[in-house]
Amino acid sequence: MSVDVLAYCLAKPGAWEDEPWEGDTVAKVGDKVFAFLGAGTSIGLKCGRDRTEADELVDIYPDDVTASAYIGRYGWNSVRVGGAVPDDELRELIDASYDAVVAKLPKSKRPTA
Repeated sequence: MSVDVLAYCLAKPGAWEDEPWEGDTVAKVGDKVFAFLGAGTSIGLKCGRDRTEADELVDIYPDDVTASAYIGRYGWNSVRVGGAVPDDELRELIDASYDAVVAKLPKSKRPTA
């Protein structure tokens, strides 16, 4: 895959890498996660305001996108890296997840860039 997912996530304004659970890397903005990177085979992203919106992506890529465990009902999906989801669409999904999380941050904690 041509997209270096971690590098792409960390290039976002205010983004930083964390490991809240041993072996599970995440990308955060402020104090909120916008990408669950785990072992690198898939990435967990906010893909809709709710499960219904997030399911639109599951319907398009049923072999490569699934509802995230525990937080799927809030619109989070697990997207297989290097699968059928094209690189440009994966970047767009990362952008949308980042934007959704930033929008929920208090103004004082939002990155300025």
